[in-house]
Amino acid sequence: MKAVAYRQILPITDAQSLIDVELPEPVAEGRDLLVKVEAISVNPVDTKVRQRANPEGSDKVLGWDAAGTVVAVGADVTLFKPGDAVYYAGAIDRSGSNAQFQLVDERIVGRKPSTLDFAQAAAMPLTTITAWEMLFDRLGVPRGSTPRTGVILIVGGAGGVGSMATQLIRRLTNFTVVATASRGDTQAWVKELGAHHAVDHRGDLVAAVKAVAPQGVDYVLSLTHTEQHFASLVELLKPQGKLALIDDPATPLDIRLLKQKSLSLHWEFMYTRSLFHTEDMQAQHRLLNEVADLVDAGVLRTTLRENVGSIDAANLRRAHAQVESASTIGKIVLSGWREDRSE
Repeated sequence: MKAVAYRQILPITDAQSLIDVELPEPVAEGRDLLVKVEAISVNPVDTKVRQRANPEGSDKVLGWDAAGTVVAVGADVTLFKPGDAVYYAGAIDRSGSNAQFQLVDERIVGRKPSTLDFAQAAAMPLTTITAWEMLFDRLGVPRGSTPRTGVILIVGGAGGVGSMATQLIRRLTNFTVVATASRGDTQAWVKELGAHHAVDHRGDLVAAVKAVAPQGVDYVLSLTHTEQHFASLVELLKPQGKLALIDDPATPLDIRLLKQKSLSLHWEFMYTRSLFHTEDMQAQHRLLNEVADLVDAGVLRTTLRENVGSIDAANLRRAHAQVESASTIGKIVLSGWREDRSE
């Protein structure tokens, strides 16, 4: 089967940083699905692994977002059958989605939204799972028409996770969304997705947020540069508030700042359930199915912004370079394989 892999750590400008390869087609066993990958999207985790994990000459296949069709199932599979259209984010400790066929545990796979094509669906899984788990599993934000209201601050609102978190908050809770975005186009994007307020995080973040939320905020989703904003986030949070992050701070966080307000700190890593095969691993299957229902009902939308073409090394290098620039809006996807395009 065709795949895109890397064999050594190289800058993305190097033509050998990602290469086209041929690999054996895997075989489904146990609870695994064998999925024919139709579309993928690129996330920051793809670039981070490529820059940090040395495959020492072996063909390491990246990719943690895909949509495709089930072509075979393991003996213990109960949730899907061949022919089903699915979408998923995969597992950090298994071979990735930048291949024509991929094995994935059925417990972290959802049915593809029927109103989306494969490219639109591939843009959603990783960021949706991350945003959902941050909001509802880690922070415990109440869903539905509850009497509880307040303010949720999203730092880095125009990226993939911020784009999904904005929609989830606006559509599924009573909370006010304040999203940070530093450019005119990114501010327009977060407002289009439902943010009540867009503020610039490059200057005085405290003053900018308090201009629209004078009493402070109840929850913070810190999606980027947490170490730069940490003191400001602590100042903005109301007593007994909650802060969740997903990034890897470049410098240690002084958690002593949380004490006076009895603030809590939560770290979200969407691979935890699949990495440790937790008892609630199948929660991601249920989550993705619920999101598919919400998409098909017109409540949520894909965050696809650009399709850079077929899945091959050259296009993936372009996509990685854009993600590494830290200036993307929404999600970048690739769809189809060159042999499919010529049929």
